[in-house]
Amino acid sequence: MSKGKDENIIINNDLRKNKGKKNKKENKGHKVRKVLLTILLIIIILAAIFGIQIIRNGGGLQGVVTTVIGSNSEKIKNLNDLYILCMGKSQNMTDTIMIVKYDPQSQSATMLSVPRDSFVGNNEDTATASDKINSKYASGGAQATLNAVNNLTGMKIKYYLVVDTKALRDIVDAVGGVYFDVPIDMDYDDVTQDLAIHLKAGPQLLNGEQAEGVVRFRHNNNGTSYSASYGDNDLGRMKTQRAFIQAVINQVIKPSNITKVNKLMEIASEEIETNFNWNDAKDYIASLMKFDTSNLKTGTLPGTPKYLNNLSFYLVNKTQAKQTIAELFYGSDTTTSSSDGNTTTGNNIIENETSVSTQITQKYNIKNNKATKIEVLNGTGSTSKMNEAITQLRNQGYTISKKGNTNLTSKTVIINRTNQSSSVEEAIKTILCTGKAVTGEDNNSVDLTIIIGKDY
Repeated sequence: MSKGKDENIIINNDLRKNKGKKNKKENKGHKVRKVLLTILLIIIILAAIFGIQIIRNGGGLQGVVTTVIGSNSEKIKNLNDLYILCMGKSQNMTDTIMIVKYDPQSQSATMLSVPRDSFVGNNEDTATASDKINSKYASGGAQATLNAVNNLTGMKIKYYLVVDTKALRDIVDAVGGVYFDVPIDMDYDDVTQDLAIHLKAGPQLLNGEQAEGVVRFRHNNNGTSYSASYGDNDLGRMKTQRAFIQAVINQVIKPSNITKVNKLMEIASEEIETNFNWNDAKDYIASLMKFDTSNLKTGTLPGTPKYLNNLSFYLVNKTQAKQTIAELFYGSDTTTSSSDGNTTTGNNIIENETSVSTQITQKYNIKNNKATKIEVLNGTGSTSKMNEAITQLRNQGYTISKKGNTNLTSKTVIINRTNQSSSVEEAIKTILCTGKAVTGEDNNSVDLTIIIGKDY
């Protein structure tokens, strides 16, 4: 009997132990669930707060980016125009020099290329390589280049930004590459610069290394370069650089790259040289999320190539430069920059100078460009050329009501469909620097159809 009792006691003890273990497991399971529920609740609350903040910051892509980078809508609403000198550096030389203006309120921008061989010396008879503007960085840094540009243009730009080739490669790779319409076949090698450029013409996805090649390309190994109509060597390179920057902007502001904004900021802060405050830069980056590259105006500082003492230089035409700056940066001759080059208020920027658009309007007695509806068709095979032509027409006030593609065309044609005056035809020829005017049938939707040809 005692043996049976002992066995019952053992069994009961085992049952109690098992029950205790089970209770402990259940308690542990309850605790885990409570922790998970608490974490989930915190995530929901944070998501709600984040969502509310996005709405407060204007919603949409800009609202998301504004919130992610720690800015706010009030700061963005009060942003001033930004003027900045952008330089692309390679081997301690600034082969890319651009004056850039961004207007956050109108969501428009301007890029003006300064040829790297621009003469900034005092005497052409004694000119040396150190009198080229791209040599100023090596001798005095970014500020010296900025000073030279201000002296050359009469502007008062305060900020500079220097991007070296590594930063360019890293930025392009960080956004997954950039789709770009390479204007010509590129075949160039330079072992001294560790540079190998081998690309076919046409739209394609470029990685960082290929992007570097595109913006640095001037000519092929056999000496051929861009066409004369495009702008050979340096002029062609500057045109390609502006088009490429436009493509980069389009890629960066895609919704799929929202999560990469902080990474891009990290690359920029570590690899880009600038005197612009990065905390302020965050606000401008958020504002850029609404930017439409069709509101981008581009150009090159006007002048003439010339050899001085067997060295190639670019002599800037000061009078034409003032006109170009007035047109591109200020829209007319009724605005000016402030002393720090960051706002555009006041009266005449350039005394006694008439802007390019005013000259065209007065010369051809055009009353209202906006009333002229234009259809633009791309016969060049190049998206960048098409966009540049549209930008030029819009800058002169014309309404582009339709655009599209057509077969490749050698010559630019202006089809007058509603009996527009010959002065309108001549004005457009002046703007595009080419074009043959013909009469076409009225299609009840546009006044003119312009087919942009390869001669543009």
